[in-house]
Amino acid sequence: MPYIEGSARDQQVLFPDVLDDYVSAENPVRFLDALVDSLDLVTLGFQRAIPAATGRPPYDPGDLLRLYLYGYLHRVRSSRKLEQEAHRNIEVIWLLRKLRPDFKTIADFRRDHPAALKEVCRAFTLLCKQLDLFGGELVAIDGSKFRAVNNKDKNFTPHALHRLLASIDARVAEYLNRLDSQDAADQRDQVSADDVHALQEKIATLRSRHASYTALLTTLQASGDTQVSLTDPDSRSMKVSGGTAVCYNVQTAVDAKHKLIVAQDVTNAPTDQHNLSPMALAAQEALECTELHVLADRGYYSGPEVVACLDAGITPTIPKPHTSANAQHGLFTKDDFQYDAARDQYHCPAGEVLTYRFSTVERGRGMRYYSTGACGRCAHKARCTRSQQSRRITRWEQEGVLDEMEARLARAPDLLVRRKSMVEHPYGTMKRGMDQGYFLCRGLAKVRGEFSLTVLAYNLKRAIAILGVPRLIAALA
Repeated sequence: MPYIEGSARDQQVLFPDVLDDYVSAENPVRFLDALVDSLDLVTLGFQRAIPAATGRPPYDPGDLLRLYLYGYLHRVRSSRKLEQEAHRNIEVIWLLRKLRPDFKTIADFRRDHPAALKEVCRAFTLLCKQLDLFGGELVAIDGSKFRAVNNKDKNFTPHALHRLLASIDARVAEYLNRLDSQDAADQRDQVSADDVHALQEKIATLRSRHASYTALLTTLQASGDTQVSLTDPDSRSMKVSGGTAVCYNVQTAVDAKHKLIVAQDVTNAPTDQHNLSPMALAAQEALECTELHVLADRGYYSGPEVVACLDAGITPTIPKPHTSANAQHGLFTKDDFQYDAARDQYHCPAGEVLTYRFSTVERGRGMRYYSTGACGRCAHKARCTRSQQSRRITRWEQEGVLDEMEARLARAPDLLVRRKSMVEHPYGTMKRGMDQGYFLCRGLAKVRGEFSLTVLAYNLKRAIAILGVPRLIAALA
């Protein structure tokens, strides 16, 4: 049986008469073109949105925005690769009307417009809201580590700098001892001049490195920071799967209806603990709702953050983390003590009552202390506390809101499973399907602009899959 045969390379063919015939009505590039046309680039803050009356004409920022939207939608983020696409990709040729900007112009556009790119992402979020793609009732918040343009070897902590300085001091001392021993034994004639010169060069190199590390340590101590990155100063070393890496902490709020991202941000904080209320309030503002239910994992558990959400009409549901040191030693934890809200007292596992004793302020929070005088004769004291004194229980003055949240989660444990299905979907798509789990830009402001493109590309893919290109174009009209 013969193979499927192709056409002869010297056979004459008749191409379509116009470039527009190469792009079907269902092609997503048509929606990208219409979307950019609908934007007010001046209001969004793009440079050269109004061309100057004199000088060399610039590229229209709308055309460069079209190119980036196409690139991020199709796993092409490098400015050099985008330049190549403008020469050989028929969809890009159609989208840019045969314009071929060079890679430097393309790269500068992304670098110079972080705030404007974030506004474009927000504009598309508003379009999705108008198309009723958001449920506006349930939102899941989560963070993920996206790698920065900074190698681990270019990130330093005070401990690492002290260790490096000690190592350099030891090596310099070793080289100096070798030179001194040669002089003392009058063996210089047995050592070539090249070897002596090589040792002196090594010592000079180490001393130069010692000076640079000392300057870094002085800078760290003066600023109060716990680490410094040389390539991207805003990036930080964070825990990731399999160890540590220099990253940014990406935050998203995902609506439950179609798993569309309603709010996003990028921070360099290694943990998520202080990001609950900012992300929840951003989601509430984007959805324009007065009441909202927010889900998050244990990393967001923070009493003040929960209170801030409740004050804004947002109901958070977060599982309580188990961080008690007593649990690691097999002792009773605070969870083993039952609180009686009506009498404002605790009941211990032995049946004794711990009453209120005094209040204090710790880390800016009002704390109440409870204890009992029965600990001295209690048979379970060895399982309760390692202290020679009575067991004390501390309670935050507003801990009642945390108890209510725990009860709410106990009534609907399936919310934890639902949270994973909501918020892990976008990150899996970004990191695996779109290959955008790392940044190309440096600096927190530029990284935020770049992540806005990633979020916009993800939302575009979802909206096109849900509604289709013709309906989206019709909505713009």
